[in-house]
Amino acid sequence: MLSVTILGNNSAVPAFNRHPTSQVVTHDGQNYLIDCGEGTQIQMIKYKIRRSKISHIFISHLHGDHYFGLVGLLNTFNLLSHTQELHVHGPAALQSIIDLQLGVADIVMCYKLHFHVLSGYAILVDDDKITIRCFATAHRIECYGFSFEEKAGKRKLLIDKVRKLKIPVSFYGSLQNGLDYITSRGRKISNESVTAPPGPGKKYAYCADTRYHEEMIQHIYGFDTIYHETTYLDNLREKAFNRFHSTTKQAAEIARKAMVGRLLIGHFSSKYSTLEAFEQETRSVFQNTDIANEGTTYEV
Repeated sequence: MLSVTILGNNSAVPAFNRHPTSQVVTHDGQNYLIDCGEGTQIQMIKYKIRRSKISHIFISHLHGDHYFGLVGLLNTFNLLSHTQELHVHGPAALQSIIDLQLGVADIVMCYKLHFHVLSGYAILVDDDKITIRCFATAHRIECYGFSFEEKAGKRKLLIDKVRKLKIPVSFYGSLQNGLDYITSRGRKISNESVTAPPGPGKKYAYCADTRYHEEMIQHIYGFDTIYHETTYLDNLREKAFNRFHSTTKQAAEIARKAMVGRLLIGHFSSKYSTLEAFEQETRSVFQNTDIANEGTTYEV
């Protein structure tokens, strides 16, 4: 199962019990942290996110509300005697920031920390379960979105047929992996007769800080769920453009043109104390929209 848990949904200034941007994508027991604004560690504890399951951290850009919590988190891993290797993906300058902050404190890490520079459109992770890519957004500084594409799983057992043919339970895993079954008398039961093909993998995309930017559509087209920033309501389109952000209806238009299944919206300006209007405006263009509520886990 592919899911995303929202840890922070506000923009630069924490306000109205909303926190700077951070979210965790979970797949097959692994947690992938996207952005790490101030307070992310507290939110992880509050919402019971297992830090030990984090293998990769993706930082979209170097505005503080997206990474000021990172070095503290890296140090916490060290204090807790973390042993798993950790991969941090971010703009090139982030590596020198990490090295400086750890260096002045004379911190020697007890785990292997790998840094990977983001550049253009690229594959960041590609294993037998998931592919993770980055793509550029249209922000004031270098900024990236991230896509998570689950690979097709194992074949599905047609359990009534399997039981009727008395195939032992111990062979079920082999059936799911595509193997035929040979009976004790040498008869072959074809895999296709007792299993069905796996369904397509789920797809989630995080569209980081950005102006209205149709070039992103090619990277998120047909995705099951996307997250897109809506810093402002639509009456502030000019302000959004000048500050390299998006409005409610602009995010909805991207979702509509990209033919996605569901839109989550966040990165709300601290000028707004309530968020009902954000959902209403976005739904007027793209109906299947939800506020990315902090503490909520959304199944993709």
